[in-house]
Amino acid sequence: MLVGAGAQADAAAVVGTVNPTTRALDLSKDLPKGELQSRLQNCGSGPFYATDFSIAHRGAPLGYPEHSREGYIAAANQGAGVIECDVTFTKDLELVCRHSQCDLATSTNILQTDLAASCRTPFTPASKGSPANAKCCTSDITLKEFKTLCARPDRHNKQADSIDEYLMPLQSPVVDSPLSCGTVVSHKESIVLINQLGRKFTPELKRAEVAMPFAPEFDQRAYADKMLAEYTELGIDPSRVFPQSFDIRDVQYWLRAHPEFAPQTVWLDPRGKQKNFTTTLAEMQAIKAQGINIISPPMPMLIQLNEAGALEPSDYAKYAKQAGLEIITWTMESGDPVDPKNWLYANIAPIMDKPGRTLEVLDVLAQQVGVRGIFSDWPGTITYYANCTNSLPTQVGR
Repeated sequence: MLVGAGAQADAAAVVGTVNPTTRALDLSKDLPKGELQSRLQNCGSGPFYATDFSIAHRGAPLGYPEHSREGYIAAANQGAGVIECDVTFTKDLELVCRHSQCDLATSTNILQTDLAASCRTPFTPASKGSPANAKCCTSDITLKEFKTLCARPDRHNKQADSIDEYLMPLQSPVVDSPLSCGTVVSHKESIVLINQLGRKFTPELKRAEVAMPFAPEFDQRAYADKMLAEYTELGIDPSRVFPQSFDIRDVQYWLRAHPEFAPQTVWLDPRGKQKNFTTTLAEMQAIKAQGINIISPPMPMLIQLNEAGALEPSDYAKYAKQAGLEIITWTMESGDPVDPKNWLYANIAPIMDKPGRTLEVLDVLAQQVGVRGIFSDWPGTITYYANCTNSLPTQVGR
């Protein structure tokens, strides 16, 4: 079915005027005085428009529960032109938006409900050096049961003695009183909502944490097929969908089996997890030769500090562009803590002494690397930058 014009108008009324100003202006105060700071501080009056350069990472989790209806609407209000749903599945093979298949213990309130009995690992308090933990999976409950849960900020206290202590509230730098009970959504509901909001879609297929096939004939390919089929069923033009996966086998399968989605299929490059990873132009050309048009690595793989201490594109970025690959990167203003031992982030750590210095990274990614889009946990900052920079895209929606 195709979502009607009346529903689209209702959603447009909810979103209202794009307003990405406050956070970006605050961050710009941390910038060294110069052309970038001046440009960002002198365009605060707008008007502002949604842009495909701004991609909502799980909604707007710096201030709202991730993968919640409220977070998606907030992302659209901040001008994200593309909104993400990480796609997992329930016991009755319905697709839902969760970051991973078994994150319900921390990303919802399941531990505070009767559905806690379905958890694979019941809540266990911290003791004798062992952290508090629990494991609850979408594949162990039905869609109807899933819909009874609250979406919540994915934060937990590893030293907790009780469930209430375990479920930490969000300490948000952008929302004074963050929502503690957001509305969870199925994948289909996310499609309808995002379409009503006039935005594009970037669903991420996850690698199942259970043996596949999970049910008769429901294997990874059936899972991949079902995700794309829901866009077709709801009348969404494939050109508005950017399917993603870290598993190149999923990407290769979509290129063969679903060529209508192929131009926008995204390979989330996991190779940066390999310490001191390097690549070559030949490797990038081989990726492009498979039919992949868009590659998506984390930000530190695309930039480095030169001998003068200035940011510049990495060899990875140069080779990808030379091979004809478009680049989407992640994640700006991530609410997820960065492991200080992560070697990837060591190469830009010297300049990340203040939150606003991320704007310098953003500027290099946009102007020197030439990325086509950036995921953010607060997409308004990306929208603001794009609106203040005439060379970036403002195309949205259909």
